[in-house]
Amino acid sequence: MTAGATLLTAGGGGLLAACGSDDSDASDDSGSGGSGAASFGTLAVRLSWIKNAEFAGEYVADQRGYYKAAGFSGVNLIAGGPSATPQDTDVATGKAFIGISSPDITGTAIAQGAPLKIIGAQYQKNPFAILSMAKSPLRTPQDMVGKKIGVQATNESVWSAFLKANKLDPSSITKVPVEFDPLPLTTGTVDGWFAFVTNEPNLLRVKGFDVTTFLLADHNYPLVSETFMVTDESIAKNRDKVKAALTAEIRGWKDATSDAALGAKLAATVYGKDLGLDEKEQGLESADQNKLILTEETKKNGLFTLTDTLVEENIATLKLAGVDITADKLFDLSIIRELYKEKPELI
Repeated sequence: MTAGATLLTAGGGGLLAACGSDDSDASDDSGSGGSGAASFGTLAVRLSWIKNAEFAGEYVADQRGYYKAAGFSGVNLIAGGPSATPQDTDVATGKAFIGISSPDITGTAIAQGAPLKIIGAQYQKNPFAILSMAKSPLRTPQDMVGKKIGVQATNESVWSAFLKANKLDPSSITKVPVEFDPLPLTTGTVDGWFAFVTNEPNLLRVKGFDVTTFLLADHNYPLVSETFMVTDESIAKNRDKVKAALTAEIRGWKDATSDAALGAKLAATVYGKDLGLDEKEQGLESADQNKLILTEETKKNGLFTLTDTLVEENIATLKLAGVDITADKLFDLSIIRELYKEKPELI
């Protein structure tokens, strides 16, 4: 981690440089735009969760001046969380210019009239997993039959779709309503826990528990996640600004995926310093999420890109979740593809 902290001072702001605030507005067009040729003002980015290592790339991009280099005067990283307004609402209403979400959430919003499109995906593999204790491991969906699984209310739709995808009768598994702290798993209250593979398993590991997981993505649930979304109007009228935002994001995430310690230290000591984050756990989270971001396809085509096959698989998976939407209504990948053609060095 010492090496990671040292690297943060190269090519941009130092580790403790001023970080993005939470109170700027997406429509703010003031500022010089840094070293970029354009002046897009402050970029408001709506995060999908609290400010932990999940957003390592954004933190590194901010610290190293990549947003300013792309033409923004600064960045406002708007935190999410259980009590936050939906991220899709924040983007659709203009509170944020770009947001991080997931296809099921954005697809549902579009079906209800929101003028949004997904323009890229950080996670090529879905991070949802079933967590269990190593002494009583659940290794496949079928292993859940006859067991008690803790499922959070916000994840009910994903849980139901996953059971459908694997042809499992919901009545054969006892679903237990839970919150987000996985400690009940360690006491035997439940046999399995619906989790983010990057998060809850590592929270338990740093406490000394031996746990195991299986990814939903490895069992008929090939849904991407941490997807970038913007409004249809932004695609039509602010294409250069969208490209500028993606350029900064790509540069930040290239750095973050090359060293998991970079974003972990920033999450624990700067952006999430008031959350009581454990830097060791954040490092484990960063390392695990990098495995979801870096694939043979993204190494070849560039970060955040999706293949046509993966798009088709996402549409089919969404249908299982009751979100009946076509690829052209949900995705617009023309901007990310144009960007890599114009700037192949970003790959």
